[in-house]
Amino acid sequence: MYMNIDEINEELAVMQLSDSFFPTGLYSTSNGLEFLFSKNEIKGMEDIKKMIKVNIEQQIGPSDCVALENALENAEKGNFEKIIQADEMAFIMKPIKEIRKASTNSGIQLIKCVSEFVKDNDILNEYEKAVKGKKVHGIFPVAFAICCHALQIRKEKSITMLLYGFTVSVIGAALRLGLIQHLEGQRILHEIKPIIIQTLKENSNKSLSDMWQFAPQFDIIQMSHEKMDSKMFIT
Repeated sequence: MYMNIDEINEELAVMQLSDSFFPTGLYSTSNGLEFLFSKNEIKGMEDIKKMIKVNIEQQIGPSDCVALENALENAEKGNFEKIIQADEMAFIMKPIKEIRKASTNSGIQLIKCVSEFVKDNDILNEYEKAVKGKKVHGIFPVAFAICCHALQIRKEKSITMLLYGFTVSVIGAALRLGLIQHLEGQRILHEIKPIIIQTLKENSNKSLSDMWQFAPQFDIIQMSHEKMDSKMFIT
């Protein structure tokens, strides 16, 4: 039986970074779902699916995915100045303080984790030093791109993982809040797949100047979450 060892290594790296046990803090976010739940404004499966769809199509796709792709391509070229630009642009695109903080905390933790077992990648080492020296923010989509580069994960898979990770984090929050059952969560995940694929197609081969995000209703929801007195999630 023929085995492509490089492809197997890539798949193993994908599984490792995608695992909810990977300690980045990504799965301690609800992206505003907790606030909607507290106000009884979200009822179940269809509302959650709609929330994920809007976030992917109007925030994560045209902003985070474009930043990730540009950072990954420039990591492969060794162009660190362009990586710094991607980091700054991705940071600016997150107008809500709580979301920016959660994204940078997760990104910095991700870099720290991967640096523990990948020691020989120059771009990863340089980015880690830049984070420590506060020359970059360590925003999650760019940190994720750097780690995917270090682990030799290709562009399309990297972007898919980012979108999948966001979807799983919202579904996980919905489960913990008791909004849905486990089988309903799997059904949402399955039904979101075409949206992930379409978002990947629509936001590929874009420059940093093409980045945008526009979901004011969710900006307001996330700002409101900041002011909650008691909460389970950091966003």
